[in-house]
This record gives sequence, structure tokens and C-alpha cells, in this order.
Amino acid sequence: MRALVVEDDQRLRSLVVRTLARAGLACDEAARISEAEELLSVHDYDLLVLDRRLPDGDGLEVCRRARRNGFGRSILVLTALDDPTSTVEGLSDGADDYLGKPFDLDVLVARAHALLRRNERRAPSQLVSGDLRLDPGRRMAWHDGSELSLTAREFAILETLMRRAGSVLSREDILEQAWGEREEPMSNTIDVLIARLRKKLDARGSSSRIETVRGVGYRLT
Repeated sequence: MRALVVEDDQRLRSLVVRTLARAGLACDEAARISEAEELLSVHDYDLLVLDRRLPDGDGLEVCRRARRNGFGRSILVLTALDDPTSTVEGLSDGADDYLGKPFDLDVLVARAHALLRRNERRAPSQLVSGDLRLDPGRRMAWHDGSELSLTAREFAILETLMRRAGSVLSREDILEQAWGEREEPMSNTIDVLIARLRKKLDARGSSSRIETVRGVGYRLT
């Protein structure tokens, strides 16, 4: 799952990104409306976290335009403008939730997870491929009913492969979903994580296989 954090305070933006990343989200970040809209035109996001007081205008403009353009995922406004009138305005203009500053990081994560679960209710709540089952909202995966112990990155890669089971995904496709745009994992990181996933599936005797398609990428069969 992927989030876009739009906040002009670099220190706070970095804190929010780190917090959401620890909660299992790949995060991109923007400091201005123009940057946010450019990223929204390129990537699909599961969660948009928006400040209102941005250098080039009110962050609600991003919310309004995103909704007009068909953005159907969750939007959380995170702002110091948390008086009743501002809150009503934000929710009326398309935000799903509104959290005032200062805020507790645990509350932010809980609100984010609640919004992501709402996303999953709009779509199939679980992914199933062969003898594997994965619940993106609860961040859990199972083989034949027995829970798999996965790191956050392993989970993100398995989720990406299961969403497009049978299709060949390039390393770039996997990076798109499991890492933020500004994160630069080492060149062999995906190969190492894929190898660890294979070992865990093989240890369970899973019939599902992660195939290497030489020169292209990986496919879950």
C-alpha cells in the first residue's frame, strides 16, 4: 500500500513519513500543491495525508481536484486548522477524516489503518492465490489457514505479486508499490527479499511459486 504525505514543514513531514512507513506503507512526500498534483498524476495511492496551509494555497484544493478526477481512496487532512468550521469544510470537500495538530503518532497510525480498512471494504477484503490468502487491511497473510510471519517489505512484495497473480512484474513494478519514490533500495534488495519469501513458502510446502522470468522480473503462479 502506498501513501502520499503533503506537508510543507520538512521535520514534521519526515516524522509522518517514518511513522507511516513503520506501519507498513510505502510513502511519497510533497511540500507544495503543485508537487502533490504531479505525483497524483503519476502514481496510484491508497491514502492521501494533507496539510491545509501550504506555500501555494489551501491543501483542500488537492482534495477537491483529486475527487473531481475520480480519486476514490482515502484522504486524511492533518492540519492546525481544526476549528469546527474548518473541519466541516474539509469533510464536506471530500476528506474522509480530519485530525488536528498537534497529534499523537499512535492516533495517526490508528486513523490511517481505519481508512485503509475502509478502502478494503470498497474492494475485495482479502486476496487469494492458490493456497495463499492475504488481508491488506489487517497486514496478515496465511498459507492453508496458518499465519505467515513476514516483514513489512516481504508483505508488501507478496501483496503486489498477489494483486497481479499470473502476470510478470518487473523490479520497477515492485518498487512502485513497496517503496516510496524517494527511497532507493540497494540493487539486489528485491532479489534478496524474493529469495526470503520463496524460502518461507517452500518451508510451508506451498503450491504457490514465485517464478523468475529472466530479463523481465517475477511472477506468482
